[in-house]
Amino acid sequence: MKVLSLITFTIAALLFSGCSSKKYFEPEQTFSASNASTSYGGSMSDISREGGTLKSGKYISKEGVSSINIGEGYRFLNEDNTYVLAGNAEGILKIIDKKTKEAVRAVSLKVPVVSATIHNGVIAYILNSNTFGIYQMAGNKKVVESRSETTFAIDTRAASPIFIDSLVVMPMLDGKLIIVNINDSENAKVVYLSTEKVFNNVIYLSRKGNTMIAATPKRLLTLGNDGQNEFKVNISEVAFDNGIIYLFTKEGEIIALDSGLEKVGESKYKFAHYSVGTAFNGRVYGLDQGGSLIVMDSALTKHKIYDLGEVSEPAFIAGTKLYKDGDIIELSKLGYE
Repeated sequence: MKVLSLITFTIAALLFSGCSSKKYFEPEQTFSASNASTSYGGSMSDISREGGTLKSGKYISKEGVSSINIGEGYRFLNEDNTYVLAGNAEGILKIIDKKTKEAVRAVSLKVPVVSATIHNGVIAYILNSNTFGIYQMAGNKKVVESRSETTFAIDTRAASPIFIDSLVVMPMLDGKLIIVNINDSENAKVVYLSTEKVFNNVIYLSRKGNTMIAATPKRLLTLGNDGQNEFKVNISEVAFDNGIIYLFTKEGEIIALDSGLEKVGESKYKFAHYSVGTAFNGRVYGLDQGGSLIVMDSALTKHKIYDLGEVSEPAFIAGTKLYKDGDIIELSKLGYE
């Protein structure tokens, strides 16, 4: 609890101290997105890389708005086809059966869970203390649990572990990837992304074909058959579409990179502060915190800006849908021409 409180306080203090000098993105012309907007009638209280927790106790995931209530004081972490994972401030990891909508296990991990992933009854998790672990539902046991270096402040968009065959890639809070073999957890491999002291956790982790893409707030890294590549920039969000990586930067830039991390496109929107971003079907979408949704072509040469209203709650994108302040915006209905 003390670690969680310190992290929360640090983030709040930094955000508050920057408000007075913050400048805002002010597009010359915007358009309405009312034809693409509907309401889901909820209010989001917490956001994670995999979804958002609603004040009602329900959650939004990549599958949409769920009817399952994860319980008071819990935040949504992740899900698969069978189970939902939720955690609370006391370090309880709740495992909920989707069919019965009831908890089948409550695992006491002592420290709050930052992110977790479940695959075939095996749960990989990262704790607020920068500890990684693997828990097996069969036998109700921890396979491994190991603590890395202490961290004092993290970016709230902490990436979730990913499973690759018998391997689990753990996105740590101190800028490392720890690759663990479930069948031989003693011999873990460590990949360093960055060595910054604060706000250095892995915020994005995915596998695209034979390439793994990872990012901290300062550095993008790819690992694949052609080796390891890196790109350094202040990162707000990462998206991937049709072989191209899109970076949304804290300076208002949107940068397109090829598989070798060579720049193939770039556009800048002065003073834009991106809340969320995505890319699909040859379009790129970036939502500024002031409520301007920028829609671009894949080359980042054309754009159209929609006014969605200021972002007052955490926003989340799942597939083609943007969940913002109780509304669902169907992004596929919004073009750049």
